[in-house]
Amino acid sequence: MFAKILVPTDGSEYSRRALLTALEIGKKFNAEVILLNVLMTPEALGYLLTEDATVMQQQFNPNGEATLAATTKNVDLEGVRLTCRVKPGYPALVILEEIVSEGIDLVVMGYRGYTSLAGTFMGSVSQKVLAKTSRPVLLIK
Repeated sequence: MFAKILVPTDGSEYSRRALLTALEIGKKFNAEVILLNVLMTPEALGYLLTEDATVMQQQFNPNGEATLAATTKNVDLEGVRLTCRVKPGYPALVILEEIVSEGIDLVVMGYRGYTSLAGTFMGSVSQKVLAKTSRPVLLIK
């Protein structure tokens, strides 16, 4: 039923819970789990004023590999095919592109991200993904 499961992560506790849930589903269906961290770029911040853009960039971990490592720390990965990726851009758009390009069957993501400041400026990434994809999305609290 699910061959590829996408788990977007920003390093938050919600993302970590999403990964744990995706790993359980992945084991059950022998699915590949793709853990994706999207690094916010200045271009992705678009119209924001320079000072606001600087604050936003500081809210995001500048090292995507460190975010992936933090998300998988002390997580049992035995019996699951896990692929980790870091991509630059605007999170919702990159996630939606990944869903299409990888033929994702299920997206498992945190209900909220790492910062409330990000939500103030950009809205909820999970809401945007839900609104734009036809694939099943499981939100984890």
